[in-house]
Amino acid sequence: MFVRNDVLVDARVLKEARSLGEAGHDVTIFGITRPGTPQVVEREQREGFAIVRVPMPRWNRWWRWFRAPSRLWSRIRHPRGAPGSRMDGLDWLAMWRFGNLGWARAAAREAGPADVYHGHDLTGLPAAIFGRDMHGGTARVVYDSHELFITSGAVVGRPGWAVAWLARRERDWAAEADALVTVSHGYAAELGPRLGKDEVVVVHNCPPRPIGELVRSDAIREAAGIPPGAPIVLYHGGLRPGRGVRQLAEAMLEPGLEAAHLAFLGFGPSRGEAEGLAGEPRFGGRIHVVGPVPPLDVVSWVASVDVAAMPIQAHSQSYYLSTPNKMFEAFAAGVPVVASDFPGMRGIVAEDPKRPLGELCDPADPASIGLAIRKIVELSPDAWATLAARCRQAAVERWNWETESARLVELYRRLEPGG
Repeated sequence: MFVRNDVLVDARVLKEARSLGEAGHDVTIFGITRPGTPQVVEREQREGFAIVRVPMPRWNRWWRWFRAPSRLWSRIRHPRGAPGSRMDGLDWLAMWRFGNLGWARAAAREAGPADVYHGHDLTGLPAAIFGRDMHGGTARVVYDSHELFITSGAVVGRPGWAVAWLARRERDWAAEADALVTVSHGYAAELGPRLGKDEVVVVHNCPPRPIGELVRSDAIREAAGIPPGAPIVLYHGGLRPGRGVRQLAEAMLEPGLEAAHLAFLGFGPSRGEAEGLAGEPRFGGRIHVVGPVPPLDVVSWVASVDVAAMPIQAHSQSYYLSTPNKMFEAFAAGVPVVASDFPGMRGIVAEDPKRPLGELCDPADPASIGLAIRKIVELSPDAWATLAARCRQAAVERWNWETESARLVELYRRLEPGG
């Protein structure tokens, strides 16, 4: 497997590796070395699989040369300094040419021969193809698209010519893949026709099936110093543009939520915005920012709140069609959700065969978000417990990794010779 991160908190990649290892496959994940560590190849053995971290290539001097025209053109077109080096996409092209593809070749060389090369996301797919071509050319290639990459937040705002270049590369690389995997049916409906794949294997990114009795705690209340009895609304996961950080905070000013507190649990480029909102006097100290917790601990922390809110914005097609991990984590924690009224989330939250698993909202409208939260926090204790139990049961019966990973294991059975 190839993934362009340090393989520390990427729960999906780690779960896939573990599941395939348990199914009898010999699995190695190739990632990148961690910031602040010696830039040498690192090897780590986990239970059931291995991790190898390969340094990014020393491409900075080429990148600086490639970026120079972009910066000059940006200054000519925007002499007052806006909007910056994203303007022409040359820096982005240099990053792909010398960064992503340079690492992909290095990781593929390090990988050696294999039966299957599995590329996670568009940044990992080239490494899988290079690996196959470098080591005999007969292995199978799997493209595991965690999002609609060319319409994702990493691409939104790039120049059209640069996006078109990447879209062509994705089509060309995907044409060489023997199988396509993604995280939702909405993504599958987009990726299949666009990449010319008749079959797309959907593996939702759910946590493991919860077992035993649910134990609730006051983890968030204690970490944030929230008074006893105050309802807690939680946003957990990546704090980044398009996730509704400000809209959710503004919703806490809506009538009926005067006693409720909002906690942000996670990290990312919008963490500073969340901290700034927490310090604004108009919120009366009812907004809190809590540092990230280990991936395996997330569900237990979520289980300590009353509502899990995820007002994801229509920031991109990838967000609009998403089925976020945090939704499934809330179900496993037995916590009702407030989610954006978008196709992927609506089909799970509002159309569950055993009645809804929370409330939907217009994520761009704080009043709509606030009303959805109120509908949950104002439930009687018995009604809230019934709704929470329904969420937990949905995780036990349907939305769990054991159910989802079975399709991945079956795909690998078919990829075997004679499968």
